[in-house]
Amino acid sequence: MKPASPGLCAELGHSVGTIRLDVGLEVPAGRCLALAGPSGAGKTTILRLLAGIARPQRGRITIGEQVWLDTERGVFMAPELRRCGYVFQDYALFPHLTAWRNVAYGLRRLGRRQRHARALELLERFSMSDLADARPATLSGGEQQRVALARALAPEPSALLLDEPLSALDARGRASAGRELSAILAGLEVPALIVTHDFTEAALLGDEVGVIDGGRIIQRGSASQLAAAPASAFVADFTGAVVITGTARARNGDLTVVALDGGGEVATTDRGDGPVALSVYPWEITLRPPPAAADESAQNRLLARVVSVTVLGNRVRVGLAAGQPLVAEVTGKAAEELRLAEGVEVVAVFKATATRLVAL
Repeated sequence: MKPASPGLCAELGHSVGTIRLDVGLEVPAGRCLALAGPSGAGKTTILRLLAGIARPQRGRITIGEQVWLDTERGVFMAPELRRCGYVFQDYALFPHLTAWRNVAYGLRRLGRRQRHARALELLERFSMSDLADARPATLSGGEQQRVALARALAPEPSALLLDEPLSALDARGRASAGRELSAILAGLEVPALIVTHDFTEAALLGDEVGVIDGGRIIQRGSASQLAAAPASAFVADFTGAVVITGTARARNGDLTVVALDGGGEVATTDRGDGPVALSVYPWEITLRPPPAAADESAQNRLLARVVSVTVLGNRVRVGLAAGQPLVAEVTGKAAEELRLAEGVEVVAVFKATATRLVAL
């Protein structure tokens, strides 16, 4: 039986421009951690430090018992010795080489016949063997991605790093390539780390998601855990929730009543006091024509004006002004029945149990 691959552990401290990176990572073998955050959060810098393309000011990186970096002991393993598979944003395929030669590029220690056989084996795994002799310019974005993955896996790396793996694809290609990549990652025996600016992409690809901002991982867990209990207003907003602010000023039985900045009030089952932020997901908000009758199961009702209507497949995303910006997602049928259009008044209705208090 093949021995289990070791996990990846890293503690990194580094400054680049205005970013002060202070990150701890642990990714077991066969698992994928997706780091998600906005541009400038430090995501690509982390990959460069792990791969050895850049040196941190302080830190330690290990893969099992092997030490890739230890600044206290003066240890720095060269990038080519780390056996680290790296898939760049734009895939960085060699335009003058065929698909199989791109995959074989990192196998120069083998003879030509062995390189060719190994490259074809990997391309077959990614359903690309029929295009082994094609050059990158003739391949679609998804096909280029599969060649880049095959090339990264060819030397049997100890870890796999992927930088915004779906960003180079159009919307149609991104959906199918994302599903393919998710299946590929699930079958790997090495630790994988993905960085992305898209929480939905992180949720699709990662066994766990770490939300990063300003060089620090703010919260880490499964995508559902982060969505259900965001640690801060930033995490809530990043996971797609609507975030509104106000002042928790009273208790009403099991509910906290919050006077909203800009007018109106809402209730939540969470406990809080003083200035607070609240989060609610767009699909938890239903829209009704005014005036909306009281509903015991949905205590929160805010008068709002429609500012935008965007069709997303069989759903409609509705931008609202209700003292503070809100976003609701409704069915196409509901949008048609309400005759939603810019300027139309509606009542936004959502449950107290769907309204979560989060740190400002």
